[in-house]
Amino acid sequence: MTIPTEPIGSIPRPAELLEALAEGDAGRIAAAREKAISETIGRLEALGSPVVTDGEQSKPSFVTYPIAGLDTLAPDGAVIPFADGHQRQLPVLTGGPFRYAQNAVDYLNEAQRVANTPVKQAVIAPSALSLLYPAAGIAGYSPEEFRADLVAGAVADIRACLDAGAHTVQLDFTEGRLSLKLDPSGGLLDQFVALNNEVLDHFTAEERVRIGVHTCPGGDQDSTHSLDVDYAGLLPALFRQHAGAFYVQLASEPDPDRVLQIIAAHLPDDARVFIGVTDPIDPVVETPEQVRDRVLRAAEYLPVDRLGTCDDCGFAPFADDTSTSRDLAFAKIEARLAGTRLAAEALGV
Repeated sequence: MTIPTEPIGSIPRPAELLEALAEGDAGRIAAAREKAISETIGRLEALGSPVVTDGEQSKPSFVTYPIAGLDTLAPDGAVIPFADGHQRQLPVLTGGPFRYAQNAVDYLNEAQRVANTPVKQAVIAPSALSLLYPAAGIAGYSPEEFRADLVAGAVADIRACLDAGAHTVQLDFTEGRLSLKLDPSGGLLDQFVALNNEVLDHFTAEERVRIGVHTCPGGDQDSTHSLDVDYAGLLPALFRQHAGAFYVQLASEPDPDRVLQIIAAHLPDDARVFIGVTDPIDPVVETPEQVRDRVLRAAEYLPVDRLGTCDDCGFAPFADDTSTSRDLAFAKIEARLAGTRLAAEALGV
């Protein structure tokens, strides 16, 4: 296969792991996590995935892993409303200095111990963690001090993964599209992009080839938080980020041709774009032919040598999301792999 294809990250946790997490038994949780990671990677490799992830089996959620266990948090932070009416709420920082309590390289190392295939590692974008700082401020800990600590933590999180041999490091930037709902002027989005670039600029051009940014309208309990936000407001800003790859949700978009035209107009000359060809929220499994046709459509707008495929989003970004089964997730991944191979054959690459 000469069109690269990668998973985005999360895969639904097996029932055994979810039960252990609910019970809170540390010993049982550790054993269930180890088994889930091994099984997840084994199934991906059995399908022929050229790049694997641990499916985020050990993360409480894609966004909160760096702060799990911090004692300087309160529960009443930013609220993320989803289209079906349910909400997720972030914690809020109550004191400084801000430090990562958990680093993604620990998940990477655990995955690499069982993987026979290159391992990709997802990290949360610093722009998402910036939402932890309260609007009212923190006495004795200024926004500038928080930003400096956040940048240092994010740089260390990414660099450790690169140094440990991650195939790629993916910044999850789901808050990008959401920011246009929170602030339609685009001011918050510009702040997010500037913050992420402050982190990305700590890396060389060669290192940034292995760093990507993922965007989607959020996915949780078969619902989204910002699919109704016009992609045209996000994509030009997305591609201003100094990354070597971009992972763009596309399968669930109602007008993919319009989106592809925008991507073609703004994709940096030195970057690759991975287009979403499977929709984790749709319970219907795509056929390899449907995936092939989505890739061929993208190739009408984008250079094939800078094109890749991915899933639109993770299948269970929050650990307690059971709206999608593991078997359904792997069936969609299998379709992505097969369809990408068909597209490569059709394009003669």
